[in-house]
Amino acid sequence: MIRKIGAFGVFLFTVMAVAAAHAQPLPWQVGLQAEASERMRDIIQLHTFVLYVITAISLFVLGLLVWIMVRFNARTNPTPTATTHNTILEVAWTILPVLILVVIAVPSFRLLYFEETLPPADLTVKAIGKQWFWTYQYPDNGNFTFDAQMTPDRRAAPANPQGEPRLLGTNNHVVVPVNKNIRIITTGADVIHSWAIPAFGVKMDAVPGRINQTWFKADKEGVYYGECSELCGARHAFMPITVEVVSQEKFDMWVQEAKTKFATVGASTRFAADH
Repeated sequence: MIRKIGAFGVFLFTVMAVAAAHAQPLPWQVGLQAEASERMRDIIQLHTFVLYVITAISLFVLGLLVWIMVRFNARTNPTPTATTHNTILEVAWTILPVLILVVIAVPSFRLLYFEETLPPADLTVKAIGKQWFWTYQYPDNGNFTFDAQMTPDRRAAPANPQGEPRLLGTNNHVVVPVNKNIRIITTGADVIHSWAIPAFGVKMDAVPGRINQTWFKADKEGVYYGECSELCGARHAFMPITVEVVSQEKFDMWVQEAKTKFATVGASTRFAADH
């Protein structure tokens, strides 16, 4: 038994260590993923606040039901009251829910405004959803482009202990600098997709023929995972998103390498010379 507990402890420690290095969902996880931006921290705080409110409401209603069943059942109250109206009670059960909704609405509207107001962007990345992978463009850094395909199972964990999580890793990462305002513009090439990274609190639909935009500011270096969050077809579950947050120096080095590694948007097609 002790060996089993010890083995489970090692497994749990390993899972927690992996999660610390890579923001991803965990087996038997309760609650939201660990945040990596102010935006997600605000979302978690609002979620927790609303959870407290609805828990209090549920306990209050449960208490009322128990009290009514005990106090007003036919055995303890054989002669029911003939009261048909109670002004104070009717005003109370109208005003109190309105006040509760106002208390919830104020931080909700504040958070929505924060999310929808884009700060001056330090970097713009364009994400194009396709069936079933993502294409990315960096218009601020030479306008190079690349595709991000899901990592094959044979190269992903657990088949490869050094590999990325299965169904979440990609062959090419979206690389962004830490502590910078990143503007994400999205569109779809075929059907509606949705670009989402839970650790950043970001989710934006990629709609064909339309440009949507959102933003995030990652404050922790690391690798963060997400997935297409709009049902887009047979392989909807196989178009993950991988964002690597690095220092500004590493990002500059990656950009220089990417300019030579990836194609440029709008570049003329080159053909092999005839001999």
